[in-house]
Amino acid sequence: MYEWSPAKLNTPPTSNEYRIIRATESDSGEYSCRGRRGSFWTVSSDVITLTVLFPTKPTVTLQPSWTQIYSGETVTFTCEIQGREGAQWTYEWSPAKLNTPTSRKYRIITVTESDSGEYSCRGKRSFSRTKWSDMIPFRVLSKPKAEMRADRTAFPVGGSVTLTCSVNPSSSSSSSSGWKYYLYRDWKSYEPVTSGQISVSEGGLYSCRGGRGEPVYYTEDSETVRIDTIGEFKCNFLQSTTSNGN
Repeated sequence: MYEWSPAKLNTPPTSNEYRIIRATESDSGEYSCRGRRGSFWTVSSDVITLTVLFPTKPTVTLQPSWTQIYSGETVTFTCEIQGREGAQWTYEWSPAKLNTPTSRKYRIITVTESDSGEYSCRGKRSFSRTKWSDMIPFRVLSKPKAEMRADRTAFPVGGSVTLTCSVNPSSSSSSSSGWKYYLYRDWKSYEPVTSGQISVSEGGLYSCRGGRGEPVYYTEDSETVRIDTIGEFKCNFLQSTTSNGN
């Protein structure tokens, strides 16, 4: 039979293995054992120190961190356990459909509106688990359509017109939402711009779309806007004179 130290372990284990199913902080301490046969006891083993830690509650972060995510974009959830980065954790995700991944990152290549919900995670190691993280709300919106506006639809030769392309104008600014804007004239493209505004000096049919992320996610194309150039016209008046009697 075997005797375990500290003394609280003497009942009931008398075998060569003592298993703690759910370790708590009170189980921390120095452990040793010795064997007995008849009236003969072995020397006690070397002491082994057990430290039971309760990690801080994990946090879930979302990349990209845009305030609005649209159907078809790619997102990555990350489970962070502060102060225990070096530990060999596996991870569990909620809602249950995410239980397949056991890594700290979970990537959805093409999100749909059905992926909307509240997400959380926890770490697992051997028989211990962390608490569940706080829920992070996640909402997927339907694919947006860009909007094209012009400050005027006709201008004289030598002049210009300002075109503005936007995605969901009531939402946050383009700098915080990651959009670049792709402008087309008669279906030929310009270089993308981040401000959403461009001054043009040619007439034609203009449209635009927004794009962001890597790989680039594009919105639906805007409606076309027709811009006309007004030419300069000079009128020459011929004045005729007639003589009296002719």
